[in-house]
Amino acid sequence: MADFFSDFQPARTALLIVDLQNDFLHPDGAYARGGAGAPEIAALPARVKPVADALRAAGGFVISTQFTLVPGRGGEPMIADHLRQIRPFLRKGDFMPGGWGHALVDALQPADFTVEKVAYSAFYQTRLDFVLARAGIDRLIACGIVTNGGVASTVRDAHVRGLPTLLLSDGCAAMKPDLHDATVTVLSSVGPVMDCAGAEARIRAAI
Repeated sequence: MADFFSDFQPARTALLIVDLQNDFLHPDGAYARGGAGAPEIAALPARVKPVADALRAAGGFVISTQFTLVPGRGGEPMIADHLRQIRPFLRKGDFMPGGWGHALVDALQPADFTVEKVAYSAFYQTRLDFVLARAGIDRLIACGIVTNGGVASTVRDAHVRGLPTLLLSDGCAAMKPDLHDATVTVLSSVGPVMDCAGAEARIRAAI
């Protein structure tokens, strides 16, 4: 597989952060309230931040894609049946557009672009394609949660669009380590994989 950084152009590259939001990660967020989470997920912002800082310094972009529960009548969130079954603690105000829980965690702020998403893939019925085209971005570095859900779906959709995408192997996580490990192995057949320290070093070498 070709070296992702062999013809690296920072101004045409974005770090795509999938769902690293307060309601997922913060101790006061919805998932912590419901007792759902994993230490591997909580560790991600600190691990990803050096990559984000390096890419910003090099002239690249940071894009935050944010899982969204669209408010319906009376403000009640429109929650898919399968999600309601596995996350019964979700309630009015969780992952609400413009709300604190919906926002990218402070450690990774600010994002150059924010894209609301209602399904696993950051491309499905969102404005991500529009943002990439208008900003001249044609290469992605992917991270976030969960590896076997939103990250995998987004990386695969980027692949079918012909967008070279580097997966940060320790910049994403799942609820169970074995699911993360298996997914990273599978995605290595789709595109290049590198850890955060390695990606940061390669980016800084290009500055």
